[in-house]
Amino acid sequence: MKKLLWALSLLSITTTINAQQRVITTGVPFLMIASDARAAGLGDQGVATSADAYAQQWNPAKFAFATDKQGFSLGYTPYLTQLVNDISLGQVTYYNRINERSAFAGSLRFFSLGEIELRQSFDDPANVVKPNELALDGSYALKLSDRFSMAVAGRYIRSNLRIPDATTDARAANTFAFDVAGFFQSEEFALDDFNGRYRLGFNFQNLGPKISYDNDESDLNSNFIPANMRLGGGFDFILDEYNKVSLNVEAQKLLVPTPQVGFDNGTYNGTDMNNDGTIDSVDMQLATEEYKRINWVSGIFRSFGDAPGGFSEELREVSYSIGAEYNYQDAFAMRLGYFNESKDKGGRKFFTLGAGFKYNIVRVDVSYLFSASRIRNPLENTLRFSLTFNFGDKYEDY
Repeated sequence: MKKLLWALSLLSITTTINAQQRVITTGVPFLMIASDARAAGLGDQGVATSADAYAQQWNPAKFAFATDKQGFSLGYTPYLTQLVNDISLGQVTYYNRINERSAFAGSLRFFSLGEIELRQSFDDPANVVKPNELALDGSYALKLSDRFSMAVAGRYIRSNLRIPDATTDARAANTFAFDVAGFFQSEEFALDDFNGRYRLGFNFQNLGPKISYDNDESDLNSNFIPANMRLGGGFDFILDEYNKVSLNVEAQKLLVPTPQVGFDNGTYNGTDMNNDGTIDSVDMQLATEEYKRINWVSGIFRSFGDAPGGFSEELREVSYSIGAEYNYQDAFAMRLGYFNESKDKGGRKFFTLGAGFKYNIVRVDVSYLFSASRIRNPLENTLRFSLTFNFGDKYEDY
């Protein structure tokens, strides 16, 4: 039954994708799921929010501005909870601010697809498999000035999704990736009725080779990983020593080439690849093979200008989020967020709520997601949890 429900959920997602126009799909999409409740409560953003222990996924350059010397965090995200109860994403992160100018961090993300029971017939003994994916990260952040830092991160990715049988090589697929990130945080300055501070951030993440599940490592049998560009900004309204309101915006774009194959109401809308005067399944196959031959390096550069619909379609490939956070004495926080993606590029639209509570060195964050689209979100009506422990000396340059 679990296997049936899992297959049905994947089928529903595939059906949704096929109903859109030139949706960009990649391997290991779990890398794009928000794995901490703070970012999830702000509409899945974190590239330019204030530094915290979850920065590894969003912008590791923020670790150089952490106010605590060390931090350790745990995140748990249930997935497809309306269908099954054993699919989830977990993350563990540790950072250490070495000195006033630098910091290092490491994290492990683990995506479990639960248990799947395989049988040739209903009365056969069950063959239970547990497909999963993981990413192991390390990063180093350095302040290049008092207000600007940059970071590099390396990532090992392992995807163990193939089902073993007598004839199939069930080895896990592996690849690697790296991030290049930057973060700017201004000094606190006085305005008429309150003080202010602004932040800017960027992250070029998951830059790396394609991933393949076959022995043949050619591009035709490989999938792009979700290389991504994040740009964002934020502003703190520091009302007094107890109250602070932060507004944040973030935009992101996959650095993956746009498929030249698309559909309009179920009809193939590609080009005549073999110049025979007709557009048919042969043209679709040729266009698909041409797309798969693109290597990951050229794919990054092509992603900025290869959309068949021109600049307007490139703009539709940019999704954005808006988030607001209220903090009282850094002990209690409330969050709101909104995420928007073009209906032609996936159609995700949702609102989020979140809260955070801090006592001594421990902080607990929770978030909740409401879908605002006809396309069902796998995280709809799901509570996400994160737990953070901060300890060591305090840095006052925040």
